[in-house]
Amino acid sequence: MNSLFRKKSITDMLKQSKQKSLNRSLSAFDLTLLGIGAIIGTGIFVLTGVVAAESAGPALILSFIMSGLACAFAAFCYAEFASTVPISGSVYTYTYATLGEIFAFLIGWDLMLEYLLATSAVATGWSAYFQSLLKGFGLELPAALSSAPGAGQGGLINLPAVVIILLITALLSKGVRESARVNNIMVFVKLAVIIAFIAAGIGYVKPENWQPFMPFGFEGVVTGAATVFFAYIGFDAVATAAEEVKRPQRDVPTGIVASLAICTILYIIVSLVLTGMVPFTKLNVADPVSFALSFVGQDRLAGFISVGAITGITTVLLVMLYAQVRISYAMSRDGLLPKGLAKVHTKFQTPFKNTWLTGFIGAGIAGFVDLTTLAHLVNMGTLAAFTLISIAVIVMRKTHPNLERSFKVPFVPVLPAISALFCLYLMSSLPGITWIAFFIWIGIGLLVYFGYARKNSKLNEGNDSSINQQVS
Repeated sequence: MNSLFRKKSITDMLKQSKQKSLNRSLSAFDLTLLGIGAIIGTGIFVLTGVVAAESAGPALILSFIMSGLACAFAAFCYAEFASTVPISGSVYTYTYATLGEIFAFLIGWDLMLEYLLATSAVATGWSAYFQSLLKGFGLELPAALSSAPGAGQGGLINLPAVVIILLITALLSKGVRESARVNNIMVFVKLAVIIAFIAAGIGYVKPENWQPFMPFGFEGVVTGAATVFFAYIGFDAVATAAEEVKRPQRDVPTGIVASLAICTILYIIVSLVLTGMVPFTKLNVADPVSFALSFVGQDRLAGFISVGAITGITTVLLVMLYAQVRISYAMSRDGLLPKGLAKVHTKFQTPFKNTWLTGFIGAGIAGFVDLTTLAHLVNMGTLAAFTLISIAVIVMRKTHPNLERSFKVPFVPVLPAISALFCLYLMSSLPGITWIAFFIWIGIGLLVYFGYARKNSKLNEGNDSSINQQVS
């Protein structure tokens, strides 16, 4: 029974963080843009309209604030851990050091599903925007190649979704520095697009469109918060990059907090302008930002927004796929997944085989499975991770009070406890089918843990040899 709760030594983790198996090339600026690249995408370009029309109305702004608060509390917890134990794995690694192996494996298993489904789901959204852009030039893909089977459109494969994931995979396999450069460029493009929307749209805002402000009541605001939470997924991916940062103790907390703060402010402004331009009842569309501009006669700018949406969604794909690989890389290095996933390419200094395996799986899901119903499952996984890291901070303060921390969560244990309760509250508002699917996935994870991970764990060998990196 004790083996289920065995923990990784903080000392061994710190030794591991000083090795240079992965290339340390990222700065605080890169991390901030990495976070923005992950956060701003499907949430702002797609979910805003649906949530306003079906759940929150003009009170969409309150839904974003509520979700933003839940993320802010969790972000502080991530920042403390990332500055203290700067290695790959994010909440998986932090849980391993505080709550024990069984919890670490299950949250890692949970995060793998979260990031993989998010990658595939976002690729599906990318495909829709890309096909819309092609139609603007008079081009159209055959129905058989434009959607997944079962999507109701007569498709056999969503080819654009498959292609974009494989292109992102190729980029990530070549190196994190190159990937960061591409991400930075695309982030500047989508920030310019969002600022252009705000500047153009603010002149068309009609205060009467904000009435009634809360048409679905406070319950609608909470439901909206649980849904738009998907829009914030990604800032935690910054923590997975800790082992590839030049000065992780300082730069990782900066990247996490700065990216979340910038995106929250932009979300609030965009939701105010959007619901002020168009009556919320008309916003139940797949491209609410472009639709709002077309609604007020700004068709040319609406086309520009579509290009920005494609760029924005591409950066989300890049960061989600990156985070997925780094989680499975860390678990493999600890012996909880097959060791081949932890092999680092001698030239590119990336988990090359792991990256391509993940890319092919993600492309297969995006190409052949309709994922529109799985956004809630992604939210569930993220909220579970946020709950655990909030608890882990409290445990770490008790078990390692003298550990050097470059960043500290204020008001421990009160703030982390509020964070955990807040996340559990949002989880409770998700549909019952989401809970069933979540427990099924966790059940599969338990089978994998007891069938493979427990006996192959590095901690099961009597000494933690996980700091010895295999290189191919």
